[in-house]
Amino acid sequence: MAFRIENKIYDDLNVTPMLDVAYTLLIIFIIMTTATVQGILVNLPQASDTPSLAKPRTKAITITQDGTIFLDTYPVSFEELESRLTSYKAVDPELPVVVKADGQIAYQKVVDVLDLAGRLEIHQLGLVTQALVK
Repeated sequence: MAFRIENKIYDDLNVTPMLDVAYTLLIIFIIMTTATVQGILVNLPQASDTPSLAKPRTKAITITQDGTIFLDTYPVSFEELESRLTSYKAVDPELPVVVKADGQIAYQKVVDVLDLAGRLEIHQLGLVTQALVK
């Protein structure tokens, strides 16, 4: 289709202004649509501003580079660790435990602690690692 303007023949149309209008309308439509979506209204619980005085439930077992075992911050022998974890497990059947060990120790120490947790049926068990920094 050819158009004749001022005795010149144009065989194409410039669609750039039409696309500019279309993109502008698309952006306005996206902004208006997302602005009107509010989600589902629910009554959210309110948190208290006062700090909790309850002791943390999670017990931390740490094995240092020299092989010393700590329960929380207190050094314990392996037998004492077993007796304390048994008493904590009796009080709280869902006792969460995290194991943190030095990377240079013998792997057998960590396996012994994990085996003890398995025998005591401690199911909430975590291993603490450090993220790689690149």
